[in-house]
Amino acid sequence: MLKIHVDMEKCQHYGQCVFDAPNVFRLNDDDKLEYEATADDSEQDNVQLAVDICPMQAITFTKAD
Repeated sequence: MLKIHVDMEKCQHYGQCVFDAPNVFRLNDDDKLEYEATADDSEQDNVQLAVDICPMQAITFTKAD
């Protein structure tokens, strides 16, 4: 299980993460980022891509025990 965190102070809601990990990240009707705080390990590669592409470096994740 992955624990995901987005620093909403840094996030500018560009939505680049949505393209790489759409099962985890989404933009709501107000174009504000929403995300799942946990995700299955199978999403790790996608979440890592989202971390790498985030222009504000607002996304982090860890593997939960």
